Amino acid sequence: MKVLLVGSGGREHALAWKLRQSPRITDLFCAPGNPGIAPLADLVPIGVDEIQNLADFASELRVDLTVVGPELPLTLGIVDEFAQRGLPIFGPNRRAAELEGSKVFAKEFMKRHSIPTGGFTVVHGAEEARAAARRFGFPVVLKADGLAAGKGVLIPKTKEELDEALAVFFEERRFGTAGERVVVEEHLEGEEVSFMALSDGERVLPLATSKDYKRFQDFDEGPNTGGMGAHSPSGVLSSKGITEVFDRVVRPTVAGLAEEDRPYVGILYAGMMMTAEGPRVLEFNARLGDPEAQPLLMRLETDLLPVLASGAAGRFDVQRLQFKKEAAACVVLASRGYPQKPVKGEPITGIEEAAQRTGVEIFHAGTSRDKQGRLVSAGGRVLNVCATGPQLRDALKLAYLAAGQVHWPSKVMRCDVGRRILEKNAA
Repeated sequence: MKVLLVGSGGREHALAWKLRQSPRITDLFCAPGNPGIAPLADLVPIGVDEIQNLADFASELRVDLTVVGPELPLTLGIVDEFAQRGLPIFGPNRRAAELEGSKVFAKEFMKRHSIPTGGFTVVHGAEEARAAARRFGFPVVLKADGLAAGKGVLIPKTKEELDEALAVFFEERRFGTAGERVVVEEHLEGEEVSFMALSDGERVLPLATSKDYKRFQDFDEGPNTGGMGAHSPSGVLSSKGITEVFDRVVRPTVAGLAEEDRPYVGILYAGMMMTAEGPRVLEFNARLGDPEAQPLLMRLETDLLPVLASGAAGRFDVQRLQFKKEAAACVVLASRGYPQKPVKGEPITGIEEAAQRTGVEIFHAGTSRDKQGRLVSAGGRVLNVCATGPQLRDALKLAYLAAGQVHWPSKVMRCDVGRRILEKNAA
């Protein structure tokens, strides 16, 4: 099969790594890709938002399946364009992807279908937001309605922090049109966890559990990011909890979208807070989480390619996905200044040595080659250092050992990924 993978980050590198293992693959193309993906796929210089050009490429090369990594092309309607041309593609169409593309739509959808989530109010200006914050009390959560690369969430704890946050949304307009409407919602207490599943429009195949770490600094301090680390299993959801999430969140979401004439084909991601009252959905994404995808794909035993191909055709060819019993962990290496203004262009060393460790895979997220051909940092999140081990403790230890071997002047990382889960489960 000829496969086109759309995207350029760590999630897409992990997808390329997994897809390349399939005995059914003949050619793998990635648009636009990154230096880490280059040994696995032919890189195509087409941006993820160039929908027409991507469809032209898939048509000209008679690609058998296109797999979409990031959210932007989904919300721009890449699936609709491909479907109109009769090109097989795995992902939700534009109407279904609105579940991620609009926080307002997602919250109102959950309300319509009795999917558990926190209380919320939609506001259009600072005074409305202040009134809503007074009702909910501090801390309070503010979310940009549109896509903001995982950074459009602010959680002020005081009136002063609220004023600063409102200035970001409504005066600085840091999130542009994505922040024209803002969701103000109650702050939920509990342990955050991710749950993902594949859908062919009717049937749903759950993935293994995972957990990511969104705050920039240790102890969940600092600004929200796209994710600074992850591991699978989550260490949070019990078998009973998994059943509850599947029955109360995942199934009703797929059924509700179908009922609203938004049939959902693709990857459904539910980010949740496990509260004393059970799961409460914080957000939906229309694609694999990043960096959760990396440890999940390292654990996945099932050949991913035929599953995605059959899902794109409207009917999965397997009853369930098989995962290795071992754990997997991911530590994100970022550049100083992320998520606002990361330092870029610094040479990276130590990757080859770190990757030689048994059980370690290093996925590129924000790298490029300079004029001398050296690998340099080119984004906020630069590398994902991932490892497997018999238990979560082993996987985390190995990932951190390998992460310590990789260097560039502005490298930063969280040093506590998984720590609280290990301490909690050891108690």
